Amino acid sequence: MPKTQRRRRREAKTDYKARLALLKSEKPRLVVRKTNRFIIAQIVDSELAQDKTLVRMTTKDLLDNGWPKEKSGSLKSLPAAYLLGFMIGKAMKNKIKEVVLDIGLQRNIKGSRIFAVLKGALDAGLNIPHNKEALPSEERINSGKDLSGLIDKIRNKL
Repeated sequence: MPKTQRRRRREAKTDYKARLALLKSEKPRLVVRKTNRFIIAQIVDSELAQDKTLVRMTTKDLLDNGWPKEKSGSLKSLPAAYLLGFMIGKAMKNKIKEVVLDIGLQRNIKGSRIFAVLKGALDAGLNIPHNKEALPSEERINSGKDLSGLIDKIRNKL
């Protein structure tokens, strides 16, 4: 008789084997998710199988920190993802020591926006185990002529 699958597994929303491995580390998780318009990053701590969100930010928050309104269509770009990771890293730098990256069911692609969030959090001072080859290069993050000056301006502001 076949085993009955859990509802969230049937809906392709949760990989329970990967989640259990993340929970066994007993460290907070940097959860990164992509939507059609934004990138969402959260730092989540688990206590007795109950998740507690410590901080949550989206790339929409960049509009409050100096991202131009006319570039609001590029809030899921690589530079926006990097700045999101930098903002969340600055917000939690003095509160937690080490986190683990949680990408969920998203594909693990070298140099992608998910790893740009990771690079931003690393540059802000968080300690996250990672492979340096997966991170995007500085040239790719600063590729836009008008966005490279904006990245430096926002980083210095935070």
